[in-house]
Amino acid sequence: MPLSEHEQRLLEQMERALYAEDPKFASSLRSTSSVRAARGRAALGVLAILAGLGLLIGGVATTIIALGVIGFVAMLVGTVAIYSAFTRGTPAASEEAAAPPRPASPGFMNRMEDRWRRRSEGGPQQ
Repeated sequence: MPLSEHEQRLLEQMERALYAEDPKFASSLRSTSSVRAARGRAALGVLAILAGLGLLIGGVATTIIALGVIGFVAMLVGTVAIYSAFTRGTPAASEEAAAPPRPASPGFMNRMEDRWRRRSEGGPQQ
């Protein structure tokens, strides 16, 4: 069901507000090419693992050691391809990873300690 004109205008306004408020986040949502490339690398890795498994089984069945070794290497390459597809994030994710870690809020820890103290003392709980 298509959106009405009013709904389309509201959606466009929300997009503009999001882009004005946080352009990095909005651009990370729009970058679908990197997601497609990651999916392609992951699919290629799965195919390499399956082909390597077939070569490994073929090498064991025919007692050709070189064929089994090639199958194992193909499986290893496929695993590395899948791993790299999932660890190479979008540019926004890599910027977040490079940013210094945020300290935990002291309020949360204080609340947890207070709850623990009340629980151990038998006081009222929230």
